Amino acid sequence: MSRGSGAGYDRHITIFSPEGRLYQVEYAFKAVKASGLTSIGVRGKDCVCVVTQKKVPDKLIDPKSVTHLFKITKFIGMLVTGMMPDAKSLVTKARSTAADFRHNYGYEIPMDYLANIMADQAQVYTQHAYMRPLGVSCILLSIDEETGPLLMKTDPAGYFVGYRATASGAKEQEAINFLEKKMKNKPLLSYDETVQTTISALQAVLSEDFKATEIEVGIVRCGDDTSFKVLPVDEVDAHLTAISERE
Repeated sequence: MSRGSGAGYDRHITIFSPEGRLYQVEYAFKAVKASGLTSIGVRGKDCVCVVTQKKVPDKLIDPKSVTHLFKITKFIGMLVTGMMPDAKSLVTKARSTAADFRHNYGYEIPMDYLANIMADQAQVYTQHAYMRPLGVSCILLSIDEETGPLLMKTDPAGYFVGYRATASGAKEQEAINFLEKKMKNKPLLSYDETVQTTISALQAVLSEDFKATEIEVGIVRCGDDTSFKVLPVDEVDAHLTAISERE
């Protein structure tokens, strides 16, 4: 960073600059964008859908082993954007927290409580010199027994909140602008509309048409089976075809 009034204040995570900024935390947000991926989540009437790009960095890598969608419990999914080593660590902690909760209390952990714990942990990392913030933004999705479909996002600063639609990553702001127009009148989207809105939002902000193998789509739905699922390639392809026919 340029020297001046902020000189030296980016060297320590625990020191505020004279302008009241924590540079290391701001750099963690930049690390999320530097991943080069964009992720989008949309909450429908009875479902939640998340989508992200799937980039395989090397031709020799097995594509099946590259993913940004993780199952935390049978009913909670997580889409991570940012530094993958940090993300894997966060996923492991989330799974451990959820397993401990089920062991102690005999029922599945509510997603908003899990998001709260993860955000608290991230916030602690912003105030101790021995730990750097994690360069990861997490979008969580689940069907809550009491409130229905839930979509939440946590960030490296330890903030978490629920959304009707959200985005993170390289083109986060462009995606949010697109989603604000789409969700302006608070539409009650059906399952197919939710999935297609999410995918078309990603295509619009990146200005490209995807093949089914170039994106990952995760969903949860109300009904008899509320478990988190990653859509297979043929289902993604069907939605892509529907979008192209509609346009």
